[in-house]
Amino acid sequence: MAGILSNLRSTIIVSLILAVLMYALYYVLSGSEYSGAAVTIAFLRWLHVISGVMWIGLLWYFNFVQIPNMAKIPDDQKPAIGKVIAPAALFWFRWGAAATLLTGLALAGHRGYLVETLTIGAMDGFANVQHVFLGLGMWMGIIMAFNVWVIIWPNQKIALGLIDAPAEAKPAAARKAMLFSRTNTLLSLPMLVAMAGSQTLFG
Repeated sequence: MAGILSNLRSTIIVSLILAVLMYALYYVLSGSEYSGAAVTIAFLRWLHVISGVMWIGLLWYFNFVQIPNMAKIPDDQKPAIGKVIAPAALFWFRWGAAATLLTGLALAGHRGYLVETLTIGAMDGFANVQHVFLGLGMWMGIIMAFNVWVIIWPNQKIALGLIDAPAEAKPAAARKAMLFSRTNTLLSLPMLVAMAGSQTLFG
């Protein structure tokens, strides 16, 4: 077991195998049929959730751990954060955001309510409260993903020195990235309420 856990790739492979077995157990115990549509929806929802966990988990890591504690790190140790930890975390952060958005849109499209949710229920006269909640959550997620790719990541590249930029531009870029990351943190809780509520509050 230690051999598996000491290697991240082995750990993830075993985790994926266990996830597949959990799905198989669900279908066996529930008596559900392995229809193509059901499997596709389950797979898309799983991808959507794990992508969201990666994205929001790293968003909260930046805002609850890294940013508040940067001032406590000695100056001679800060390059390790800026050159090693932050770029790696930002890689998974931005691609987690992209994967969450794309799998969410694909899931809504596959389930047949993409237009209804993107119009926040207006297409069915706001009669379907689930579409309203899911639509609100989707739009908050879209805004958050936009912030990641269009504002946070470009400014982080400047702040971390990953691209050539004047030295005086770095503090302003770091602050802008922080403020929009904080905006995403602000939106994350109501977004999660809307997303989870659309599934739990309305059946």
